[in-house]
Amino acid sequence: MKTTQSLSHSKWECKYHITWIPKYRKKTIYGQLRKNLGEVLRELARQKESLILEGHLLSDHVHMLVSIPPKYAVAQVIGYIKGKSAIHIAKNYFNNKNASGHKFWARGYHVSTVGRDEEVIRRYIKEQEKEDQRIDQLTIDNM
Repeated sequence: MKTTQSLSHSKWECKYHITWIPKYRKKTIYGQLRKNLGEVLRELARQKESLILEGHLLSDHVHMLVSIPPKYAVAQVIGYIKGKSAIHIAKNYFNNKNASGHKFWARGYHVSTVGRDEEVIRRYIKEQEKEDQRIDQLTIDNM
């Protein structure tokens, strides 16, 4: 499997594990929004020549494994994806006609480079929902 990609004068393999949350970590990613948001995020990443390799939407956070070309800063791509997706959410799910979208995502995000641990990161993202459910169950049992 080919792991490197090409630009006109370079070969690259830049993958990042990225996580961010809705404002106040409210559990707002559910229902129809959850069903459609993945495709919106993929399209926005594509517009910045990036590719979401793995992703998972939980009710209170987003996990993604993203390949971003070195000609873009990670902050530039994530800012674009978060900003445009917040506007999309405001327009289509909260009937906000001016659609500034500034009240959906919290400021900031977590990013780490993947390197040779790509398979570990992919597995972690896939199993994240099971782990969150297990932790929630432990919390309920201890009450």
